[in-house]
Amino acid sequence: MRVVIIPVTQFEQNCTLLWCEETKQGAVIDPGGDLDQILEAAAEEGVTISKILLTHAHIDHAGGTGELAQKLGIPIEGPHEGDQYWIDGLVQQAKMFGFPPALPFKPDRWLHQGDTVQVGNVTLDVRHCPGHTPGHVVFFSPADRLAIVGDVLFQNSIGRTDFPGGNYDQLISAIKDNLLPLGDDVAFIPGHGPMSTFGDEKKYNPFLS
Repeated sequence: MRVVIIPVTQFEQNCTLLWCEETKQGAVIDPGGDLDQILEAAAEEGVTISKILLTHAHIDHAGGTGELAQKLGIPIEGPHEGDQYWIDGLVQQAKMFGFPPALPFKPDRWLHQGDTVQVGNVTLDVRHCPGHTPGHVVFFSPADRLAIVGDVLFQNSIGRTDFPGGNYDQLISAIKDNLLPLGDDVAFIPGHGPMSTFGDEKKYNPFLS
């Protein structure tokens, strides 16, 4: 599996292009906007984008989803249906935060704890990690020891819980019970900022000590 991180939108959100090296089939995780950059990265790598994966439905992660799905004729998988109301409010979110108009969409598949997602020959495990939003999910590749965690966890920080549907205790439980047990060696791509490992966060993240 290969990944390229493409910071998009004024929020510098880490959109991830992920693909199977054998088949060159790829997925875009959290296309918040700047679709030209995403498509350019895929073309440079010779990747065919076959699906969109969403960790959650905040505008900086999901704003470009409807347009990209329509443009490429590809399915949308995720997040968990707990984020339905965030999807319903995308048009309003776009106005509120000064984003380009968001095209409404409906996920082709909601994701739940224990599900798997296939990208070519790559299998990603799904972890439901509410707290930042009720329907937030994380994608984990056991073979590559890599997780794409959206806004659940950051280097030395955690996701905000002051948005509607946020819950601090839920978020901490999700991190400690559903992510950290995957192993100290697991590297993760957060929704914003630099990568880290679960081991380093256990040691240095003030929210997890």
